[in-house]
Amino acid sequence: MPIKDKKIKSVTTPLLDKVNNPNDLKFLKLEDLDQLSSELRSDMIDIVSKTGGHLGAGLGVVELAIAIHYVFDTPDDRLIWDVGHQAYPHKILTNRRHKMSTLRKYRGLSGFTKRTESIFDPFGAGHSSTSISAALGMAVARDKLGKSNNVIAVIGDGAMSAGMAYEAINNAGALKTNLLIILNDNDMSIAPAVGALSNYLSNVVSSRPFNNVREIAKQMVNLFPKEIGETAKRAESIARNFLGNAEGTIFSQMGMNYLGPIDGHDVKSMVKILQNLKNGSQDKPILLHVVTEKGRGHPFSKGSHEKYHAVSEFNVITGDTVKSTSNAPTYTNVFAETLCKIAEKDKKVLAVTAAMPSGTGLNKFAEKFQDRFYDVGIAEQHAVTFAAGMASEGLKPFVAIYSTFLQRAYDQVVHDVVIQNLPVRFMLDRAGYVGADGATHAGSFDLAYLCCLPNVVVMAPSDEAELAKMVMTASKYSDGPIFCRYPRGEGEGVDFTDIVQDVKIGKGRIIKKGKDLAILALGTRVGSALKVADHLLQYNLKITVADARFAKPIDTQLIEKLWNEHQKLIIIEEGSAGGFSSHCLHLLSSKDLLNKHDKEIKCLTMPDNFQDHASQKEQLATAGLDTDGLIKVVSKMISLSNLKNKSITN
Repeated sequence: MPIKDKKIKSVTTPLLDKVNNPNDLKFLKLEDLDQLSSELRSDMIDIVSKTGGHLGAGLGVVELAIAIHYVFDTPDDRLIWDVGHQAYPHKILTNRRHKMSTLRKYRGLSGFTKRTESIFDPFGAGHSSTSISAALGMAVARDKLGKSNNVIAVIGDGAMSAGMAYEAINNAGALKTNLLIILNDNDMSIAPAVGALSNYLSNVVSSRPFNNVREIAKQMVNLFPKEIGETAKRAESIARNFLGNAEGTIFSQMGMNYLGPIDGHDVKSMVKILQNLKNGSQDKPILLHVVTEKGRGHPFSKGSHEKYHAVSEFNVITGDTVKSTSNAPTYTNVFAETLCKIAEKDKKVLAVTAAMPSGTGLNKFAEKFQDRFYDVGIAEQHAVTFAAGMASEGLKPFVAIYSTFLQRAYDQVVHDVVIQNLPVRFMLDRAGYVGADGATHAGSFDLAYLCCLPNVVVMAPSDEAELAKMVMTASKYSDGPIFCRYPRGEGEGVDFTDIVQDVKIGKGRIIKKGKDLAILALGTRVGSALKVADHLLQYNLKITVADARFAKPIDTQLIEKLWNEHQKLIIIEEGSAGGFSSHCLHLLSSKDLLNKHDKEIKCLTMPDNFQDHASQKEQLATAGLDTDGLIKVVSKMISLSNLKNKSITN
């Protein structure tokens, strides 16, 4: 018997729960996409609150990601995200929502697009400004193979500051192939009225061919409100202001059809425009200018200049980030504070960064010395030669760049700085393993690609005090280029605030003396070597630990001393093969010291592969460069089987 007078409350399934892949989007009504956008944005905030990651860029492209996948037929239609920071909504929509809790974790999802992760990621992107080049290559391949799929590149306004993007645009305009470039402009605002007008214009232009701006103006006269479309002349003026087809933008001058700017959070308008572009026949590339708000809907109470580009785990209710339990400062902050102290006394000191002011700590420098701080955008090549020009005139530029990003400017380092022997000071943050950002961001190769260059100085501090000394050393050094590499994360807890002395160029130091075995460590590995030496005392083993300090010039006297006074020597560095230890071996070989049969030497470097994202601790363990890995090597070299399975705290 039915129960009367009792209402049964229906539970509505969230739209996002119905979307496992882009095909599921096709069954939604256009009117549903606003709700889906809201759900996707909330889902992303919840995910990143638990995993940490690049929050701001993804929040800004929620509607854009939905619109693209709603209209186009991915993965057959190729979609390339640049730089990859924007790709979290894309990952959620492409059958990876159930794995998002593993984001940036060991054996989990990458924080960037990755070809081996999903068929919806046709091109990996860990560094910026590559999407247009890759997309153009795919478009040419499509044409050569007789296919008809679409190719879409989404590039941020920051990434457009790099020269590579303009090289690609120039080539695309000349080739005149069907290619859609979406410029995600999240560094400007767009008034609602202007946004609506531009959305309408872009929809009109994308829906049918027009011979000239006057034809568009006629449409405006008939369809726009009277105060806007009062005269053809007024309508024509507005059309010229908003449409690059009127030869008003650099993009149209470079052979592209330009549309926009349009409101990147008006998902319905974007869908209509993208549908027009998909269905139309294009005789040359199109650049669609979309304006978004980076960090849109973020849960934090305070504003941020960088709109929460990257965040650690946080409380989704309060917005408070999870704080580290360590009181040790980060190496980044040690560099920034030391440089600020030096700059107070030395007016020739300047700072240059390539779109990473807070990542490199130079935002603190900028607050105190605004007239001596230069953020050149994502333009590492320019940053290096820009600094070379300053140095040639007697100034003291400090260029703070992540180790992996300096690779983008290697030609400029060689030709514009090193060959001319200019005293540019390079501070390489994130040297070695970087954790969750994975292989694209690891500072694996700087020792190999720098130590082979003549007349350079390459330093690596073992703790905060050593870094402060090396920043001071760099400020005083004027005989040529000088580089200092230091890791991501917190230091050893060593006081650095009263550091005033510098370090003698090319001289290392012996920290602990022993007789059974010697460990020559560079940079971050010194701390691990000391822990191993302390641990081995309980086995009555006395280990010599030396801090190389310099990867170049190497301390030849120190290396020869360690080799001559010990039967066994381990050289350890957090860098690829071909770096510091290779130069040490070359030294010993050149002096014919390696032919002594009662001697043994072992070099520990990063393995010859690309390590995926994980914690720094996990990456070091996998590479055998942590304390446990060092213990295993020592046990084999001195034949102590009872050590092989021993583990000590890192």
